[in-house]
Amino acid sequence: MFKKPTLWAIGFVACLINAPATAEVVISQSNNPTVAFNEQFQSMMSAEHAAFRALSPNNVRRLSVEPRAKRTAPSDDVAVSRFDPEYLAALPTPKGGENWRCLAEALYFEARGETIKGIFAVAEVILNRVDSARYPDTVCDVIYQGTGEKYRCQFTYSCDGHAEVINEPRAYAKVGKIAKLMLSEGAPRNLTEGATHYHTKSVNPRWARVYPRTTTIGYHHFYRQPQRLARQ
Repeated sequence: MFKKPTLWAIGFVACLINAPATAEVVISQSNNPTVAFNEQFQSMMSAEHAAFRALSPNNVRRLSVEPRAKRTAPSDDVAVSRFDPEYLAALPTPKGGENWRCLAEALYFEARGETIKGIFAVAEVILNRVDSARYPDTVCDVIYQGTGEKYRCQFTYSCDGHAEVINEPRAYAKVGKIAKLMLSEGAPRNLTEGATHYHTKSVNPRWARVYPRTTTIGYHHFYRQPQRLARQ
């Protein structure tokens, strides 16, 4: 039962006023169904109105201000969901400059048959080379680095003598989205441990016997070129 409803209402309002303006208030109450609430409702409302009339205008304004929205720290959700096919499918069709075009093309011809993680891993290798002083400093220059002779280049598709024709638009759209994500500022590169080289499991290049392998993802082994060794 509610006794002295006027004092209860004033006390409740006073608690609200004395609390910080941005504080969150959680009220947990357990109601007794046997209480004849309807019989006391009118008296409670009258007491509450009286309490509000006794407040100063400043205190009334404080009660009416909405609490500030809580700031949330960035999460790892995007970093994890980028491997989700549904997440990639929901992304808009990407557009970009020359570096994006070169990266998307390389991912298409080098890794479109890979798993999503495998495609991201190949993109890491290309971008790790861009960041390395041993290689050119743009995506396109890294991809097309070579002697100009057949099969004497860094990425086989660019010197195999075949025209680069994109016949699978859906696969190209997927790798294009991955390229866009990887070129965005702050994109994580945590799959290959700084790898600068990779090859499929079906071959065994000479440098693979010298460079330490960092990981295996899908159909590819990944390696990091040691700092003390000359470029192979």
